Amino acid sequence: MVQGTLLSELPAMRILENEHRYLASLMDEWHSIVLDFQNDRYSKDQASLQFARLRELLNDFKAPLRKHFQKEETYFFPRLGKHIGYEQGPIVSIEQEHEEIFAYIDHFLHYANGEFSLEEMKALSRDAGEAFEILTVHFVKEETVLFSMTGQVMKSEEQEQLNKELYTLIVE
Repeated sequence: MVQGTLLSELPAMRILENEHRYLASLMDEWHSIVLDFQNDRYSKDQASLQFARLRELLNDFKAPLRKHFQKEETYFFPRLGKHIGYEQGPIVSIEQEHEEIFAYIDHFLHYANGEFSLEEMKALSRDAGEAFEILTVHFVKEETVLFSMTGQVMKSEEQEQLNKELYTLIVE
């Protein structure tokens, strides 16, 4: 996944790829804070400020991520699933990752309110780090496996319909 380079020739998949790039840029903002926690780069005062910022960035990240996932789950996965199967295989594991990613983010946000020691903030930030790791691999899997299948199995009319369905914003 090269920043700024889209892999797919299909307009519908380019929409999802563009969303991945946007979400990845947001992820980079909060992941740098996680890395700084994990590498012990903060004093207690810096840590408190950055922890609050991490909480805010992750909270703001949830809305566009949720909209992106909803688009995939509502339009893309069912349409692709008609061709490659929906009950088992890559779509099932991708949807499970959607749940897992939100579980880590929500766990962090649920427990990240209040005053914490530096060690507690470092420990809590690991949830955000896990979400980042899963999401990074998740985007690559979607782009290299699912997106490439789309052109092979979907008729052009289906691709056009999918493009119309996906052509919505994930930001307010």
